[in-house]
Amino acid sequence: MPGADDLRRLIHFSAHDGRIWLAGQRMLLIHAAALGALRRELIQTIGRDATRRLLLRAGYAAGLADAQLARQVRPKAPLFEVFAVGPQLHMLEGAVQVTPERFEYDADTGHYLGVYRWDHSWEVDAHVRDFGPQSEPVCWMLLGYASGYTSGFFGQPVYYKEVACAACGQGHCRIEGRPQHAWPDGELLAADYEADPMLLRLEDLQQQVETLRSTLNTPDDGSTLVGDSAAFQRALELLRKAAQTQVTVLLTGETGVGKERFARTLHAWSQRASGPFVAVNCAALPTDLIESELFGVERGAYTGAHTARPGRFERAHGGTLFLDEIGDMPLPAQAKLLRVLQEGEVERLGASHPKKVDVRLVAATNVDLEEAVAQGRFRRDLLYRLNVYPIRIPPLRERTEDIEPLARHLIRRFAAQHGKHMIGLSDRALDAMRSYTWPGNVRELENLIERGVILAASGTRIDLEHLFPGRPPEPEVVLGNDGRLAKHPGTDVGHVLDDMVRRGMSLAQLERGLLQEAVQRHAGNLTAAARALGMTRAQLRYRLAQPTQESAP
Repeated sequence: MPGADDLRRLIHFSAHDGRIWLAGQRMLLIHAAALGALRRELIQTIGRDATRRLLLRAGYAAGLADAQLARQVRPKAPLFEVFAVGPQLHMLEGAVQVTPERFEYDADTGHYLGVYRWDHSWEVDAHVRDFGPQSEPVCWMLLGYASGYTSGFFGQPVYYKEVACAACGQGHCRIEGRPQHAWPDGELLAADYEADPMLLRLEDLQQQVETLRSTLNTPDDGSTLVGDSAAFQRALELLRKAAQTQVTVLLTGETGVGKERFARTLHAWSQRASGPFVAVNCAALPTDLIESELFGVERGAYTGAHTARPGRFERAHGGTLFLDEIGDMPLPAQAKLLRVLQEGEVERLGASHPKKVDVRLVAATNVDLEEAVAQGRFRRDLLYRLNVYPIRIPPLRERTEDIEPLARHLIRRFAAQHGKHMIGLSDRALDAMRSYTWPGNVRELENLIERGVILAASGTRIDLEHLFPGRPPEPEVVLGNDGRLAKHPGTDVGHVLDDMVRRGMSLAQLERGLLQEAVQRHAGNLTAAARALGMTRAQLRYRLAQPTQESAP
């Protein structure tokens, strides 16, 4: 099999917070004895066959996860070297030693045959320790991993049988894998990996419903307000109480928290739901046009007013008017707005008499209106009129427990919009999102998730570099070639320079030594050595052919 240096570099040990990462997925180092104890209790509680099927499915899920990683790690390598990622990861994870004996694959016909020898199976050790020698194979989780990995890698159901097992007295274990249709008992093999058919059906229906919700333009009934945090639920409860009244609502919160979404939900929950919902961004309207836009204009009111035109208040009659960024409204318009709120009537520019309007007003701002009043930019009497029922929408950094459900909801929406199938977020990406401060709040989260859906390959997880391109955090510790933990070069290169100075080495000598070490570790295989160094084989040959500094003229 090819060298595994590229895989070792994917294992990151974050010692300061007690976490281990494998290419963005959180991993665990646990005692084999603890896993063996769990296996023993399962057998004693639910029986051997039920335990076997449970562990097969658990292994299958792990294999599928690693299959998504394989083609990302070695995208341009020959097929077997790419496929070997799975067996090599299995060895790095301490599960079993894998020796390939036969590998056949035909993409045109879908033919696959894989035969592998297993030594030092942890499941054999655990099972024999608790139950003694066996008459049937016992490497259930390992077998499930092989089936899940190969099925995910080739995109078709592939199942393995353990044709020899060290627990049964053989010198080592051996597995043989074929596509389901190539096994005479393929349906029986597949049945071992199936959960309850009804549960699978329900899950499939749920996914279809979520996809339809993401693609249809559904009314704003509040179903898109996602969040279970205490702060978010408090704001939502205030919204529910206000919905059945006619009170003027003031929504406050930072930019991007979802004030318009709250306003639309309030309208949908109210008795005015059948009426119009009219939204106005006060900051986006020119100062000389805001009054005509809000209150309307009569023909001839000013140069260019060739026809009478109703304002937003009249358009919202019988419904809800949402005034966003009301803190940026000019003072003359504020005075007219106050009159409309007090009298319930609006007067168009150039009109001689007012007109009654039935409008529920919802205002929103991301500025401190008290401070704006103190600076003379906002009318105090208008603030008193608007601030009857304030609702503060918390920023995303105050509701970090809502980030994951929000992200899942957005992934479903954008995946349907862009025609992609996404598995979800990697553990590393989710961890970074939880620690991020989110200055742009939910709007920024939407933008990042959409970018992640676009950048990530279909059928994979969205990883850290898809959300925050160009600035993924460097890991603290990696697994070295000798099996020991070492600082990642990207986090501490000072020791490399110190070592060069101490040894009296030049940069050319260091480079030469690195090239020769890579070739030696890969037994003279220049292709594998070049891959480990992040260069092409031709580049490696060229550099090796250059004279050293000492022999150069």
